Amino acid sequence: MNIDRRHLLLTGTFGLAALSIPGFALGQPSSGFTHSVASGEPGPDTMLLWTRYVPKEGGPAKLRAEVSSTEDFARILSGGELTTGPWRDHTAKITVQGLAPGTRYFYRFVAPDGSFSPVGRTQTLPEGDVRRFGIAIFSCSNLPFGYFNAYAHAAARSDIDLWVHLGDYLYEYAKGGYAPESGAVDGRWPEPVSEMVHLADYRLRYASYRADLDLQALHRLKPMLVQMDDHESTNNSREAGAQNHQPEFEGLWSTRKAAALQAFKEWMPVSETPWGSYDIGGLATLFRTETRLIARSEELGVGALFRTANPAAALAEFRDGALQDPTRTMLGSEQEVWLAHAMARSVRSGRKWQVAQFGTIMGKLRRPEQSLEWLKPDASDSARQSARNSVLASKIGIPADLDGWGGFPASRTRFLGAAQAAGANLLVLCGDSHNAWAFDLARDGKPAGVEFAGHSVTSPGQEGGNATDPKVIAAALIATNPELKWCDTSRRGYMALTLTPERASNDWVFMDTILTRNPAARVGHTAVVQRGRNVMA
Repeated sequence: MNIDRRHLLLTGTFGLAALSIPGFALGQPSSGFTHSVASGEPGPDTMLLWTRYVPKEGGPAKLRAEVSSTEDFARILSGGELTTGPWRDHTAKITVQGLAPGTRYFYRFVAPDGSFSPVGRTQTLPEGDVRRFGIAIFSCSNLPFGYFNAYAHAAARSDIDLWVHLGDYLYEYAKGGYAPESGAVDGRWPEPVSEMVHLADYRLRYASYRADLDLQALHRLKPMLVQMDDHESTNNSREAGAQNHQPEFEGLWSTRKAAALQAFKEWMPVSETPWGSYDIGGLATLFRTETRLIARSEELGVGALFRTANPAAALAEFRDGALQDPTRTMLGSEQEVWLAHAMARSVRSGRKWQVAQFGTIMGKLRRPEQSLEWLKPDASDSARQSARNSVLASKIGIPADLDGWGGFPASRTRFLGAAQAAGANLLVLCGDSHNAWAFDLARDGKPAGVEFAGHSVTSPGQEGGNATDPKVIAAALIATNPELKWCDTSRRGYMALTLTPERASNDWVFMDTILTRNPAARVGHTAVVQRGRNVMA
């Protein structure tokens, strides 16, 4: 029989397609509560709760959420009801209210037949005087490259109050695309086998990733603030297009972008608002942002400049001209103004830290000349020429990654200027690069904040193309880039940020392995910032 996966997904019944999704072989159901529970975007008295419920007949279903202070649900303190169905891929989100600040709760969903979802735990944000708050920060989790051991390690910790995911929660590529040359680790190929382009593709890819047991445990135990980077839609996406989207083959970008956004809002514990702020009592304000699909300008490229008669002159003209265009934006004017005002309000309120979450790196990063010696002996001629071009561009002052904030210098200057004008104690959290970085951020030669940029959960870093000791690479990168104070280009894991009134401390946690399901890990580096300094100690 011909199995149409899109039809199966749209009708809400996975059927035979479920057998090929990682996790289903471990008992993942194809009907009922298929993907456990999650919570997100907490407030001091509110919480967004998420689940997915598929009736056996595949139609609509009315669900009820229940919240209690005890795991036996002897007393229901809050809740709500919602009807879900195939029009939203059977996912359900209910925001509950009337909760107490800084309090742990248990929650569950009740189906029409009286069955219960797994029980989740969540925790509201505190109010008033907060002496300590722990945040685990993730990015770049590519299923074929290995196990999500970073999620498992973090989930077992008792000193974390909130998860933050900075994007690339999943990847869009077809089977065998962006994956290990030897094939997916233990056959961890996500569905569909094709690249995700249409709404049904995005939905099935989320279903596949969310079947991972370690990811389910993470979501079940703490609330998460999650935002998109590019791979939730496609590589290097922006408002008007993407590097990995060809209209002649994949249709209108607006249609694909809408599908990516819809699936993200269906499958993630997120509200409809694209950005928001979250106060951690009087200790800090976290700023969730959107830097991809709403207003981001097109990424600039310099490839053609190397084919001119005088590449150095062409690069210098680009550096001083097109790269500095003030109309190019990462956030868009509406979000820029909101963020500037929100940071200023946080400072005026007396909150000690202002923590901005972005997808891509903000610190200035150029490629060292020594990097020409790092490549593996069997590197292709094109890889070697690309490295030579990158070194030349870096010598002229062009950032190594034009998809990051380095490719949007006017936007970067406006943001850091707003933080300085507000008198913010700024911490910037970023992902995207798959590697670990610590930057002192400056504007006009004055400290503006500190950036903690996280390594990936599984996606490979620079170690894939280099044969040189990562410590040698790190030393050269630091010597070449004045804002860069520490980096690691070879290990996977997550960050753990601890905030206190006078001190912010960030750990880069390195997993022992991602090739087997093993949560063993260690802290590879710790960076500390004292309040009022805006530089690392």
